[in-house]
Amino acid sequence: MSDRDTQYNEFVILLSRHDQAIRRFVRSLLPAPEGVDDVVQETALECWKKYGEFAPQDAADSSNEFIRWACVVARYKSLSWQRDRARDRLVFRESAIECLAETAMEQLDQHESERRAVELCLGKLRAAERRLLLSVHTPGQSVAGIAAETGAQQRRLYSKVNSLRRQILECVQGRLAGDA
Repeated sequence: MSDRDTQYNEFVILLSRHDQAIRRFVRSLLPAPEGVDDVVQETALECWKKYGEFAPQDAADSSNEFIRWACVVARYKSLSWQRDRARDRLVFRESAIECLAETAMEQLDQHESERRAVELCLGKLRAAERRLLLSVHTPGQSVAGIAAETGAQQRRLYSKVNSLRRQILECVQGRLAGDA
């Protein structure tokens, strides 16, 4: 086996032995967990590139020296990662924020108009029709359950519900077109 292969094997053994410790160290340095994998990977690559420079003073303690050395590399990689993310931050100009706020207000107004139209159109239905339509949109309720409770045929209830939905849709569209 060549010197390079031996060196590689030693590195892999040390890195795999201390991978979790390096990961915990990096996690303690970053404000959120999303960058940990990237920084650990960059740390491993940088350690491999510089492994030729790693010279433990005590061969018996090389494992402990490796982890300390790798954590120094991880510290610099963590700082670099945070610096890069700070540069990538999306910062809106005031004009962009104003545009977003204006669009959001328009959508809010549109939603409110739609809600009022639905309420008015539901108010035009007879009480029994309104109860039927609202009950099938209530969590835990279904046409089958309502049919079982009332003794009505499921097919007839499905047809009635679909007819009521079409009526509401046409009414809402008419009201919104009239508001425009």
